[in-house]
Amino acid sequence: METLRPRRLGHIVLMVRDIHASVKFYTEVMGLAVSDWISDQMVFLRASSDHHDLALSQIPKDSPDINDLPRYSRPGVEHFSYLVDDMAEMERAVRVLQAHGIEIVRGIGKHGPGENLFLVFKDPDGNNVELYCEMTQIGPDRPYEAKVWERNIDSFDQWRFERFVVPPPAAVVAAKQGKK
Repeated sequence: METLRPRRLGHIVLMVRDIHASVKFYTEVMGLAVSDWISDQMVFLRASSDHHDLALSQIPKDSPDINDLPRYSRPGVEHFSYLVDDMAEMERAVRVLQAHGIEIVRGIGKHGPGENLFLVFKDPDGNNVELYCEMTQIGPDRPYEAKVWERNIDSFDQWRFERFVVPPPAAVVAAKQGKK
């Protein structure tokens, strides 16, 4: 049976209790640079040329918010990712995952911050694993100015679920339809 063909470990997304304290730590202590924010709920940081190799997501402080995808109530890993070559490899990955009976969670989509394509699925322990490609590259010859994205469907999937191979998450659909 076929296998996936990741090129390297890419980025990790952590759920954090206090996003501003975490940003201060990762920029002032670790020396990472901020690439983008989604509202004040998520921040993308980098140590090299990838748009992000670490993203931080604020744990909801009170009641769950339907725009929070996914909803976590504790600090820890939301997902980690592996780089693949291109969209063709991502499409092949869908077939491989389906042949192995692996649960696909979301994707194929295109994130706003980082512009990367994504496909998220579960490992045997229920961890979210992401394949991605085509991430924005930043460097002296490719300057980039950080911006704040609104927390909406375009920051999550610029293609608006048109390439998803599974139904989109109910919370995102509700937000898209303007329901709370």
